[in-house]
Amino acid sequence: MNLEILLNNFINPTILFFFLGLFAVWVRSDLAIPSQVSKFLSYYLLFCIGLKGGAELSHSGLNAHIFIVLAIAVVMALLVPLYSFFILRRRFNLFDSAAIAATYGSVSAVTFITAINFLQENEAPFGGYMVAAMALMEAPAIIVGLVLADMYRQKEAQPPKGEEPGASSIRMVVREAMANGSVVLIMGSFVIGIVSSDSSVATLAPFTQDIFKGMLAFFLLDMGLLAGRRLSALRQASGFALRFSVLVPMANASIAIGLAYLLQVDKGDALLLTVLCASASYIAVPAAMRISLPKANAGLYVPMSLAITFPFNIVLGIPLYYYILNQILS
Repeated sequence: MNLEILLNNFINPTILFFFLGLFAVWVRSDLAIPSQVSKFLSYYLLFCIGLKGGAELSHSGLNAHIFIVLAIAVVMALLVPLYSFFILRRRFNLFDSAAIAATYGSVSAVTFITAINFLQENEAPFGGYMVAAMALMEAPAIIVGLVLADMYRQKEAQPPKGEEPGASSIRMVVREAMANGSVVLIMGSFVIGIVSSDSSVATLAPFTQDIFKGMLAFFLLDMGLLAGRRLSALRQASGFALRFSVLVPMANASIAIGLAYLLQVDKGDALLLTVLCASASYIAVPAAMRISLPKANAGLYVPMSLAITFPFNIVLGIPLYYYILNQILS
């Protein structure tokens, strides 16, 4: 692997602010980001990515290749939780397996945004339509996780107690997932970027481009603080959970890289597709699981995705995937 790519990513200020957050927790600092500020930063990043993605798509247009890549994204969002569930059932109960499977079938918007920042730092082009791929991967994994939990609850004859997801509950969660504020904002911004003129989008550049990296760094500081607090919960997790948090994302990334090679996807788009497949949700899916699978242990699936998979991807995964794609794609 090109150590220069890895080193440049590691010493990137945005990544270092994540480690600053971890350090602050380690030394028991009183550093904290107000929850409303954290929420605003999340919305800001989604707004910027959605708007820019829509504007870029309006230039490139839709074609068969784009539809194929979007189809791969959706298929992976369906398959990853499916095979993850059967791997997890070897060690965990039904509800924990379903929740973790859904978590790893869905995506992390912040990992995706960090990958975009990585591409920009390396002056590598990418297609705006990948924003749509990210949005399309949110709900399918949630649906698969809930369906699996319901199917195997009935198969194992566990008595219903009004909290396991039946058909009506699944429909409710699907609606919740599609109406999730993050999904609405990024897709709404995406559509606005498509229909807006170049000149009108350019007027927002001081807000959407000039300060973007600074806002991302501040958000990753908050993520470092949050991940640091969650690390303590992993002390009770098994070695299997820790291995799963790294090895399954790497396996998912390998599948995405293989598909990108077969279809000769552009390197920038291939990296974003790989990152989406290798990431794990720690916002949308946990919110849905708390509603529909209250028996699932949130102290397991949230730390796995946030405290292990997320740091692995932003520090090592992204430059590693990019290096591999550079070697196999022309």
